[in-house]
Amino acid sequence: MKPHSEGHPARSTGGTLIQDAPFAFECGATLPGLRIAYETWGGLNAAGDNAVLVIHALTGDAHAASGGGPEGARPGWWEGLIGPGKGLDPATHFIVCANLVGGCYGTAGPSDLNPATGKPYGPDFPVVTTRDMARAQKILLDHLGVRGLALILGGSLGAMVTWEFIVEYPGFARAAVPMAGGPSTSPWAVAFDAVARQAILGDPGWEGGRYVGPGPVNGLALARQLAMTTYRTDRLFQSRFGRDREDADPARSLDPENLFQVERYLRHQGEKLVNRFDARTYLALTTAMDLHEVARGRGGIEAALSAIDAKVLCVGIDTDALFPAREMREAAALLLDMGKNATYAEIASPFGHDAFLVEYDQLGPLVAAVLGRATP
Repeated sequence: MKPHSEGHPARSTGGTLIQDAPFAFECGATLPGLRIAYETWGGLNAAGDNAVLVIHALTGDAHAASGGGPEGARPGWWEGLIGPGKGLDPATHFIVCANLVGGCYGTAGPSDLNPATGKPYGPDFPVVTTRDMARAQKILLDHLGVRGLALILGGSLGAMVTWEFIVEYPGFARAAVPMAGGPSTSPWAVAFDAVARQAILGDPGWEGGRYVGPGPVNGLALARQLAMTTYRTDRLFQSRFGRDREDADPARSLDPENLFQVERYLRHQGEKLVNRFDARTYLALTTAMDLHEVARGRGGIEAALSAIDAKVLCVGIDTDALFPAREMREAAALLLDMGKNATYAEIASPFGHDAFLVEYDQLGPLVAAVLGRATP
């Protein structure tokens, strides 16, 4: 889709942007071109300023909701937030979601073929940062004719890219809602990512990242299992699984092959990810999360945040063990101390970090209020 004509609204249902111009990464490396897969909902107004940019989390993609692209009616990962009468309503806003750079769902990433070798980039793909991701999102918005964002929002990795965007492009977004992800990644969160990456790197199928075929499926599955324990809570696991086993027969109570239901659940989650995700992308994106620090190269955190010219709603989750709610409270407090337009809201949920993907009854009204409207 080309940028809209002056005075005429534009509509799009997504596609792929192919940019022939080189794309320079923060690390200094360059790709000869850039491919970005995206989906959209609703129409862009004549002023080009009613857009909402949705940023996905670690293993997400551009399919945030049904009806935005070639996958049609299949529910998206934020189906409960995007749609008629919901927090993000296509009747009033042009909603955009794109697969992040480094991804494996249609946007340039390490599983792509390197034109110089004819083989996957693997470890030769440039080190990706959340700043690179924000820059690529802006390239897409320019392509779509967006002149201003009513809102940018995302959770976890999506929140990190949101922070980078509003710092890198002050005033372009009128409002921002980062959820469960602050201006920098804590050593606590880095620790979990580091262990998960070791599970992949230690799998014989890794082959230095140059594998062809399934690759390190056991390592990726294990990395996902570890991650799932940080995304949820002890309370949720207790209520959902307790100490139940696959076979309730007391005679098998000491049989190690009689899995606990929670073990079975985690194994299932690992298998699901292996069937839809690339291990090279998992390493690239978790590394980007760990490198996330808006203060880098900008003279410190206050100097970086001083550029922000947007209303910012920081959303924490009361049971989030990975990115504790206090981090979002502290980010909001710092912005307020700096004289910025900032507020804090907290979601109460037994789901932990993943609550931003689940608690639509709480999240929808928060997002709608930022946009100046109410949900039913």
